[in-house]
Amino acid sequence: MKNIKTYIPNTITSLNLLCGCMAIVMAFNPGMAIHGFTTQEIAFILIGAAAAFDFCDGLSARLLKAYSPMGKELDSLSDLVSFGLAPAFLVMQTMLAHTDYPLIPLVSLLIALMGALRLAKFNVDTRQTTSFIGLPIPANAIFWIGTLGWINVHGYPGDIIMTVLIIALSLLMVSELKMFSLKFANLSPRDNVRRYVVLLAAILFVITDGLAGLAWTIVLYILISLLGKKTDPQSAS
Repeated sequence: MKNIKTYIPNTITSLNLLCGCMAIVMAFNPGMAIHGFTTQEIAFILIGAAAAFDFCDGLSARLLKAYSPMGKELDSLSDLVSFGLAPAFLVMQTMLAHTDYPLIPLVSLLIALMGALRLAKFNVDTRQTTSFIGLPIPANAIFWIGTLGWINVHGYPGDIIMTVLIIALSLLMVSELKMFSLKFANLSPRDNVRRYVVLLAAILFVITDGLAGLAWTIVLYILISLLGKKTDPQSAS
């Protein structure tokens, strides 16, 4: 019988998947309230929890030296559900609630489609061992949580703007843009200048603009990646 520690990373990854599935259920029940939270807010929390589990499964695999081909595949499948399908359906429901053209919200499915292509590309692209090529799918999900938070406060920006944003962010996921990993391998300021900038900016954005600050954080992350000529020597998982 295998040592129980070999099952820990995959169990954590499965929790990521479970959160994503529950977030999708919440997305398809808009307008409801559960214990004072709207289903959209619960979906946001679940996607955030999925992101935490996504970080912890890789960390636990490294600490326990419990890598496996199955774990790699399960991680991608879980990420597609939690950071591809769940945000896509949340965006679709928001667009359906505001548009007069019910077919237009279907463009949100590009989030899931390009997310799947991005994950498949990551799994076979040997260039992505120390950095990312294209916008990571969790970052894309965070952008949409922030954008929907902005819409809740400031109002729907219109079908055209939403469509342009969906297409632009989706294409960024499968682009050749080099992006640095946001994961810290150590706490050295010298090795993590850009990470600390993004982290501090995220805190400032959220304090000043609430949930919408998450979208501005991802915009900053993209801009810094565009301006940077080299990526940090950190592992991206």
